Amino acid sequence: MEFTQGVRFDSLGLMPEMQRALEKKGIEVSTPIQAGAIPLMRAWKDVIAKAPTGTGKTFAFGIPIIEHIDAAREETQAVILAPTRELALQITDELRLLCAFLPGIRTICLYGGAPIGRQIEQLKKKPQIIVATPGRLGDHLKRRTAKLDGVDTVILDEADRMLDMGFVHDVTRLLDKMKGRRNLGMFSATISREVLDISWMYQRDPEEITVRAEEENKPDILQYRIDVDQNDKVAAVARIIRQGELERVIVFCNTKGMVERLKKYLELEGLDVDCIHGDIPQKKREQVMARFRRGELPVFIATDVAARGIDVDDVDAVFNYDVPQENEYYVHRIGRTGRAKRRGVAFTLVADYPSKMKLDEIAKVTGSTLLTAHFDETGTLVEGELPH
Repeated sequence: MEFTQGVRFDSLGLMPEMQRALEKKGIEVSTPIQAGAIPLMRAWKDVIAKAPTGTGKTFAFGIPIIEHIDAAREETQAVILAPTRELALQITDELRLLCAFLPGIRTICLYGGAPIGRQIEQLKKKPQIIVATPGRLGDHLKRRTAKLDGVDTVILDEADRMLDMGFVHDVTRLLDKMKGRRNLGMFSATISREVLDISWMYQRDPEEITVRAEEENKPDILQYRIDVDQNDKVAAVARIIRQGELERVIVFCNTKGMVERLKKYLELEGLDVDCIHGDIPQKKREQVMARFRRGELPVFIATDVAARGIDVDDVDAVFNYDVPQENEYYVHRIGRTGRAKRRGVAFTLVADYPSKMKLDEIAKVTGSTLLTAHFDETGTLVEGELPH
């Protein structure tokens, strides 16, 4: 089934507590993936859903999961697997938002790089929903600190990415431990060979949902390429942020070292800036992301991997300080602006010939229209080619 538009949440016959939680957040209309998946998952169907990033997948599986939970049962009834700790934490936050008026439902998040002792203490409180990365949930099973005998629903979120990252065996081992489940939902931006293999082995007559990146679903993003000298890139970013009075931006770099250097350079430009990458301790990463989500951090610098799972609806602009090394990274990066029906803007800085060639390839493969911009003699960013 293909879905191109959503429906009003109050037409879906949700629990009053769920409807109240959505109203409290001012959410009235579902996205296409939510309109497609919620009724099927409430009917305990297996689902394989293909939808672009940023289309509201967490509510699509979160609402039916929460409605199925028996708060009186003190055992885990749903497991949601995610490829990264950042995404797992974000899913957990959204589920807790949906449970605002359902205090008896407990959700916990399990991921590597955090003290396992604290997670064991949380598991003793008998959560009905576990959100986890596959490796860490496997660790808890080995230690017998998590029990999955009573699980009814399993979700694989960003299934393609999770399987690409080498979690196939972890995922299949976990699915084998949850034989009593009633349904399995797989949500994925692309349906890869590995995703189809898992579906074939573990799903029963799955309902397929496809949400195309139609024009109305595609974010409205102005995309600019700016040719600058390597030595002028930092000043260019700072100038655009100031001229546009941008209050919340994400700047992407290709390497951890560049992320660190750019943070220092932009601080010297007088900007309030912080960063995350793989070498920064998990606790610090979470603090930085929380500040950015709350709107307290105007400039946030990250690598592609570290930034997975940062879902903020009102990012004013995205900067590609480095042209991304993968075509799909470009799509993921710029997709963080232009959400919630707002026009977004993305700036890509090009300082050498290889970067220019790579950006030309990205534009061709992704079907992106990039407008050229330059700084005029007054230092103002204007659209159009640099006059020769």
